[in-house]
Amino acid sequence: MKKKMFARAVKLGFFMILAAAVLTGCRFGFASDPDDPNKVVKEEPIDVSIDRFEYDSSLSGARITLLNSKAEIQVALTKMAEIFEQESGIHVEVMPVTDGDSPYTKVVSMYNSGTPPTMAILDTTDVIALAKEKAADLTGEPWTGEAEEYLTRVDEMVYSFPLCIEGRGLIYNKAVIEELLGEEFDPSSLTTQREFVDLLDRLEAAGMKRPVSLAKEDWSLGAHHLQYIYETYDGTSEGAREAIEAIKAGTLDLKTYSRLDQFLNMFDVLKEHNVAQKDPLGADYDEMAIDLADGKTAFWFNGNWAWPNLREAGAENEDEYGFLPYFLSDDPQDFANSHIQASPSKQIMIDGKVASEKEREAAKEFLRWMVFSEIGQQMIVKTCNLIPPFQNNPYEPADPLSRDIYNKVHEEKAFNASAIVPNDHWSALGSAMQKYLAGRSGREELTESVEGYWESQK
Repeated sequence: MKKKMFARAVKLGFFMILAAAVLTGCRFGFASDPDDPNKVVKEEPIDVSIDRFEYDSSLSGARITLLNSKAEIQVALTKMAEIFEQESGIHVEVMPVTDGDSPYTKVVSMYNSGTPPTMAILDTTDVIALAKEKAADLTGEPWTGEAEEYLTRVDEMVYSFPLCIEGRGLIYNKAVIEELLGEEFDPSSLTTQREFVDLLDRLEAAGMKRPVSLAKEDWSLGAHHLQYIYETYDGTSEGAREAIEAIKAGTLDLKTYSRLDQFLNMFDVLKEHNVAQKDPLGADYDEMAIDLADGKTAFWFNGNWAWPNLREAGAENEDEYGFLPYFLSDDPQDFANSHIQASPSKQIMIDGKVASEKEREAAKEFLRWMVFSEIGQQMIVKTCNLIPPFQNNPYEPADPLSRDIYNKVHEEKAFNASAIVPNDHWSALGSAMQKYLAGRSGREELTESVEGYWESQK
């Protein structure tokens, strides 16, 4: 830990240089500098000696495009496209969404100009908005049977390819906790909010001033935190939709909704133990990774997409990082206290309006290749560092955050609930959450903000 502390100032300076908007699993997250092709990155080797995938030779020579809104895999996707072209003869141009641009706005503008991408990596909300008018029907594709639980359906039709599973919760640094407390830390032993608070109190008594890092960004507060009130309604996407519709209709009163009260209880715990408690809106996102890796804090609320931040801060694949649930109650039988939220956060949509038949078939070939070819399966996990939603993929992620989510999914310790909300939800209600975080509003005002937002959506 002391060795990591030595490099702290240098790393922080590096982060400040890169501190553009940080792209998350749903909209924004860390981008590992896709504009620097000369950057040396340690890569998992890919075995290309075995490939039993049957390529359609009639598609050779096709040229298609892929709009990528997941910036941290821009370089990896480009490499994947190069290998795919070598094997299939199909050229895939990977086009990044510019920092600060909305993927939805970008793809709509491309449609308006008459030059939409053949494929686009979009948020689930965006796919649902565009599916019927713009997307190709993928219902009959063979990979649907390998990811049945993670498919997004619009009127019983499949219009998108689930690219990856991403999960979120309280990231912990196991070694730091054990070093400070002088005992083994078993994450599964925590099953209630009270037990989590007791651990925080013990860490502070042992010398850690405040153990939690809490991001101030509106996308984190308005999406990753607040959306628990919908997603934990019953732990399903249908349940999240039901909760949202009931709030809109006024049949679910937020003032008496237990999940909102429980959520705010947990958020208050994080506020109280926040390392940036004195200036919560001045917290620096990039420094949080350094704090966790160096041991200044023990927990950071985030998702497995934060691994590039931690890796830059000195964390290694062999280190023991993982996720605790977002503890919502003191009931050990409450699924929210024992399960991690994990769902398909990014989808690939194929254009069904402008692309030629050959281009659409070439795009479908690319998606099939990612699922069924030995090379594609490896590259999704090892090159792109994604958690595949397809049950036939035998490869496991290398980094500890993705590996922990992967294990929890396979151990049925994750709940697959995605709250489908309007594009401005995270910004509008993220602003209200920032006021609450800073102590400039109370529960009543925050509740009224949530009610007012959904009232405006009728």
